[in-house]
Amino acid sequence: MAASSEHVETDSTVTDPPETTRVQETSDPEPAGQEPDPDEDEDEPPGPRIRETPEDIKLEAIANTVALHPSRDVLGAGTWTGTCTPSRTRTGLKLYSVSRDKAVHMLDPERGQLVTRIRGAHDAPINSLLLVDENILATGDDQGTLKVWDMRRGTAFMDLKQHEDYISDISELDFCLLSGDGTMGVFNIKRRRFELLSEFQSGDLTSVTIMKRGRKVVCGSSEGTVYIFNWNGFGATSDRFAIKAESIECIAPITDDIMCTASMDGYIRAINVLPNRVLGCIGQHIGEPSKSCAKSWDTRFLASSAHDQLIKFWDISGLPNQTVDEYRKRKKKGGRMKSLTKKAHGENDFFSGLVEETEKKEEEEEEEDEDDSDSGSD
Repeated sequence: MAASSEHVETDSTVTDPPETTRVQETSDPEPAGQEPDPDEDEDEPPGPRIRETPEDIKLEAIANTVALHPSRDVLGAGTWTGTCTPSRTRTGLKLYSVSRDKAVHMLDPERGQLVTRIRGAHDAPINSLLLVDENILATGDDQGTLKVWDMRRGTAFMDLKQHEDYISDISELDFCLLSGDGTMGVFNIKRRRFELLSEFQSGDLTSVTIMKRGRKVVCGSSEGTVYIFNWNGFGATSDRFAIKAESIECIAPITDDIMCTASMDGYIRAINVLPNRVLGCIGQHIGEPSKSCAKSWDTRFLASSAHDQLIKFWDISGLPNQTVDEYRKRKKKGGRMKSLTKKAHGENDFFSGLVEETEKKEEEEEEEDEDDSDSGSD
């Protein structure tokens, strides 16, 4: 599937209303006896409407994951019917997928052809995968087994089981970092060995990524808590903070400091890591759990999928310019998140200006309340 880089919607036909219901465009009526301006064309069709983001993509089934091309406006999605979890190579010339049929597939996205299939790659349904490089692929299954494959030979050179339950996500920076049954597992790819498991957390670790120029490992959890580990300090967390979210299903790094999360409450949040802040709402799948999110090659858009069978696109071009003050403002109870995009709290852009004005007023009131307070605690 492709996301157009132009994003232009044009009406295919334009029809005039009946004469009895025609509305005069000008504010003042024409004086009696005055001829109308021949240059004015009441029937001139409207020009094309320029979209700020690509149009939503409606699928025939729920998409549990999305992946975007590294240099083009092309998107791949895996659905729950014939489920696959896609991951594209760094050049975009190959597309890898895994699924509950326990097989690994390598496809040619340009031709739409299957290149390689490894049947029975795992003994259990495969839940996650990661491209280590152009030829090395890591896969994790529902029973906690990690395998690392050399796709040139079609064989696994690592086959280790340290987790008691499913492997939910895999990240890599010289090591394979796995999240799953309340622990993070660390595997050394170069030495082909298991290193350690972190201490148990109170909820399942559902997603993992690397932030802060490789110095921090960040995990999302089923309880809505973000856990932070120091690099080479994987045994115990160095920091943690809770966000008002249900299970954090996916983390998409945007910059070294900012990441976006997809959660079971349907919200797509932008979060700054150290200092730990929820910057605001990127968008939402109203009333539907959000399963996956991924940024475009140029960091202009974020794509997200949910149980509503839609892939939505959000404008995140201004997100890298967000700054975070070390000073934490006191938030009003029940206040909603700051909108970071025009579509953050709904599809209608008509009310975006009103929302921004309301949020600005709320921020000013919060600052006034903070100035009048004798306590600096939340």
